[in-house]
Amino acid sequence: MSRAIQAVRGMNDLLPDSVGLWQHAERCAAEVLQAYGYREIRLPLLEKTDLYVRSIGQVTDIVEKEMYTFEDRNGESLSLRPEGTAGCVRAGIENGLLHNQIQRLWYAGAMFRHERPQRGRYRQFHQIGVEAFGMPAPELDAELILMGARLWRKLGLHGVSLQLNSLGTPACRADYRKLLVDYLEGQRAALDEDSLRRLESNPLRILDSKNPALQGMIERAPSLLDHLDAESAAHFGRLRSLLDDAGLAYKVNPRLVRGLDYYTRTVFEWVSGDLGAQATVCAGGRYDGLVEQLGGRPTPAAGFALGMERLVELLAQRGSQPHGGRPWLYMVLIGEPAQRRGVLLAERLRDDGITVECDAVGGSLKSQMRRADRSGAAYAALIGDAELSAGLVSLKSLRSEEAQEQVPDDRLTQVLRQKLAC
Repeated sequence: MSRAIQAVRGMNDLLPDSVGLWQHAERCAAEVLQAYGYREIRLPLLEKTDLYVRSIGQVTDIVEKEMYTFEDRNGESLSLRPEGTAGCVRAGIENGLLHNQIQRLWYAGAMFRHERPQRGRYRQFHQIGVEAFGMPAPELDAELILMGARLWRKLGLHGVSLQLNSLGTPACRADYRKLLVDYLEGQRAALDEDSLRRLESNPLRILDSKNPALQGMIERAPSLLDHLDAESAAHFGRLRSLLDDAGLAYKVNPRLVRGLDYYTRTVFEWVSGDLGAQATVCAGGRYDGLVEQLGGRPTPAAGFALGMERLVELLAQRGSQPHGGRPWLYMVLIGEPAQRRGVLLAERLRDDGITVECDAVGGSLKSQMRRADRSGAAYAALIGDAELSAGLVSLKSLRSEEAQEQVPDDRLTQVLRQKLAC
């Protein structure tokens, strides 16, 4: 026998028992986004590589080391999307959605980065992305942040905390970069290999280093918040005031820089202490220059991405157990006449909104009841010769000690709704 083929490292199967949590999280997120007026857009998995080089930045880790890039049969360089914002901006420009318009958009799907797989970080991962265009005021930044807070409440998640920073404009960030490089050059002996590489290409990313040996040196570095231009400082102050008015707690983290070059002014992260090293559940910010950078008219914009693997892990830790598509009722049908009647009864129940699985294997009552229990259904509906002649169904709970009862065919929907509160 030949050796079985296994999944690509870092690209995981989502099995039926876990999909229920995913569906629950996705459904709650879609409901929250709809409440704020966001509309779904669906984007390609593949884009031209230059889209990411121009948007994310040539000297970022994503473009330098992590993208899945290849030449197609026409010799064009293509990449699997490592994030969604650039593709959403490209789609907005190409389809005339952005110029002189307000757009609130969201999307969901797989992203790809060739990283070292570890808890909370995979080579194929999933995000819900939210992008808003045409609104320069900090009220939009507050809306995006409050939307996240509303989602945590809807999902019943506690302990997800907010960190904020402002990166200012590209001009003031360039001035700050010189100050930071001067400081870091004086600390060169203390820098690790990764930081030395970033010192030449992207020194702000050193501030985001997770190396414990560097934290003291990073804390003593000049703060970008002390070097914001007046307009950026006013924008950040207004955002903080709006969040204060809403009663939302946050921490200003001057070392929060994000890993993508296109961010300007507001950046934020929602983090949890229950996820280990990969603590960020949701992150984003403002990227006012990206639309113009990718060939569109100047358009203010902001957004965030929500990491589904990490969100689902938090829900699992909390003990969330949504039904996940399992049937509410399993039909145990003994004999051919019962099978015929059961199929029709199941169709009628589905018309009434009850999820039903019919036994399609047959066999003894004992073997069918084993399959009923494995199905995850809440109840089994037993139909044999006695039930068939009396027009009844024997209703048995599979998850409690509730007494078995006989229910007339025409009352089965009503009884199940009462028991299941559906």
